Amino acid sequence: MTVINNIKKMDKPNAKGMVKNVLEQFNNAANHINLHPNIRKILSITNNEIIVNFPVKMDNGEVEIFQGYRVQHNNALGPYKGGLRYHPTVDIDAARALAMWMTWKTSLAGLPYGGGKGGIQIDPSKYSQNELERITRRFTYALGDNIGPEHDIPAPDVNTNAQTMAWMSDTYMSTKAPAERSKNLHVVTGKPIGSGGLDGRDRATGYGVYLTVKFWIEQQGDTLKNKTFIVQGFGNVGYWAAYFLESDGAKLIGVQDAYGSITNSKGIPVNDLFLYTQNNHGSLVGYPEAYAIEHDDFFALDCHICVPAALGNQITENNAHLIKASLIAEGANGPINVEGEKILLERNITIIPDILCNSGGVIASYFEWLQNRNGEIWQIEDVIDKLEKKIKNSFDSVSAFAKSENIDLRKSAYCIAIKRIEKAYVQRGIFP
Repeated sequence: MTVINNIKKMDKPNAKGMVKNVLEQFNNAANHINLHPNIRKILSITNNEIIVNFPVKMDNGEVEIFQGYRVQHNNALGPYKGGLRYHPTVDIDAARALAMWMTWKTSLAGLPYGGGKGGIQIDPSKYSQNELERITRRFTYALGDNIGPEHDIPAPDVNTNAQTMAWMSDTYMSTKAPAERSKNLHVVTGKPIGSGGLDGRDRATGYGVYLTVKFWIEQQGDTLKNKTFIVQGFGNVGYWAAYFLESDGAKLIGVQDAYGSITNSKGIPVNDLFLYTQNNHGSLVGYPEAYAIEHDDFFALDCHICVPAALGNQITENNAHLIKASLIAEGANGPINVEGEKILLERNITIIPDILCNSGGVIASYFEWLQNRNGEIWQIEDVIDKLEKKIKNSFDSVSAFAKSENIDLRKSAYCIAIKRIEKAYVQRGIFP
């Protein structure tokens, strides 16, 4: 097959636009449930915003200054919880939006957590493994007691992984007295299994995406057999979502990553593509069993299901009219902006919202936190079983409320999440 190099990057999310999106989504749901004005004021802002500047010595001996962020949106239901991402688009606005989404996500999932988010504004591909370790450890030290196992619990996100969490955990525990170190293992989740991690955490987010798609398809009296789907982003979430969808009979026909876009209407074997990217510096460009297409043509591919699993603001008013899928499952956080969503809903395209669709990751993080806290080791079969039950419960609640109120799934999910937080404030009152 003729393969064209296609290296146009995925659209960069506009951080201020993401904040606007999440606030508009919040206010839309708050209006629907007549949220108390005082609680609306509290939930419209973040509790804490931490910015740290810290020096790190590079491999060449030079010192570079990095800026890291941690935004803590709300902790009415429990400790702040949310990922850390290493990406050039990370800034305080992006962290604000993502932290708010985490508050709604943990609430909807019925977890005893609030929402937080953060990261460092870097392109990790430009640094060696040793440099990334020093950056991570120094960032953790700079955050200090702004994180903690009962206060704020980071997790992996874009361009961070189990190794990143192992470095963070070790650094944080090293700052504690020897007798206290093991009590702080659950300061982060998403760790390697040998360092207190949860068996199955790697696939949890993608598995949750697959489950919500499966539940919706079954609700229509159909199955995934021979359904076609496309995935934007072929990292941890995109790969595992594609893997489970394919395992249930669906066919992957298009993939886009940061380097290019490919398609094959006859199907792209998920594991075959995954192995290719592993040997091609993480890129799908040049994959021989598919055709390269232009970046802007990706979302126009003819398919049943679209899974945006990369960055925010990828589907907007500029391309929403091109989408041919009847179902969009948000594997990423905020992949559709408000204007784009209006177009999609007018076209009767169903959207499974991010705070439901990709909640498998934070649910598994909760399981890991419990495992560490209680000194237990959970088996993967138990993890998958518990995960499926939690997501099914959330899906059924969102679906039923949407039907009873005649609203879309996102507004339904937000209403349920916000009402749970409102109940906590009403029962507890405002100090003093």
